[in-house]
Amino acid sequence: MKVSKWEAKFPPTFPLSHLPTFNLSPAFSLLYPRRVRWNKITLVGVGLLGGSLGLAVKRRRLARRVEGYVRRAASVTECKKVGAVNRATQDLASAVAGADLVILCTPLAQMRPIVKQMRPALKRGAIVTDVGSVKVSVVKKIESLVAKAGAHFVGSHPMAGAEKTGVSAARADLFVEAVCVVTPTPQSNKAAVREVEQFWKSVGGRLLTLSPEAHDALVSRSSHLPHVVAAALASYVLSSAHPKPQTTLCANGFRDTTRIASGSPEMWRDIAVANRRNLARALDGFIGDLQKLQRSLAKSDAKAVTNFFETAKRRRDDWCSRAASPSPE
Repeated sequence: MKVSKWEAKFPPTFPLSHLPTFNLSPAFSLLYPRRVRWNKITLVGVGLLGGSLGLAVKRRRLARRVEGYVRRAASVTECKKVGAVNRATQDLASAVAGADLVILCTPLAQMRPIVKQMRPALKRGAIVTDVGSVKVSVVKKIESLVAKAGAHFVGSHPMAGAEKTGVSAARADLFVEAVCVVTPTPQSNKAAVREVEQFWKSVGGRLLTLSPEAHDALVSRSSHLPHVVAAALASYVLSSAHPKPQTTLCANGFRDTTRIASGSPEMWRDIAVANRRNLARALDGFIGDLQKLQRSLAKSDAKAVTNFFETAKRRRDDWCSRAASPSPE
């Protein structure tokens, strides 16, 4: 029997190609598309990232069913309106039961309590991953809990997002060409790691494998520090302590520079606290560069000031031409 190129690369969990073709009615084909890889995927938390994953999985027909767990009754209605999942529920155990893949899309501080609550509902052999921006603390708190349920945890972090929150901001193409980091440990099940890697590729991501420690050190500079800087800039410049005309003179450059300061305070509080040691070191380096510029300005050292801006322009232009992610995060 001929196997499609897609099926050869991403074989479905259930070998549909083994079924007699004369029994495959049009209704059956619609119900069980040939791209299906997972029977059921559960999204724990259906906001921007969870909702975008649901839309991507459904559009690419990667699972027969996508279910989502949400905390508020209003979120059930929002999920239905957006079409992010096949079913949204406030019943965590019901959402997780029978899932092949469970993706934690909640703020970091909520992950461990939720995993403890959902653990009895996890089926043996299930895979659990997450979208958290910090990995060491998540892996430390969750890996052993999931293992005790006979399931497998593999940490993930898709470098995708936006300052907007909620499922209404979800996009099916959010992860296309975005770097998706997978952070296995020596205890990770190798087959589970491969499945998680394949999942991120299947939604359009560019895979990068790092240790949890290496991941946290790198993103403290490239992701967490910029959010802190944007927040500090917005807070300082827009302070009521300045004269009233100040805000009138904040134009597009200020808006672009501080866009990410409009992100979820709850989420960024959790990230900053969880990665506080790496973030503190990144802040030390950043503040050191600012103090160096401050000294150059005090001495009217035009050459040093020019070098400051030229170096920044050269490095950013080079980055944009080679590896800039299309994600607005």
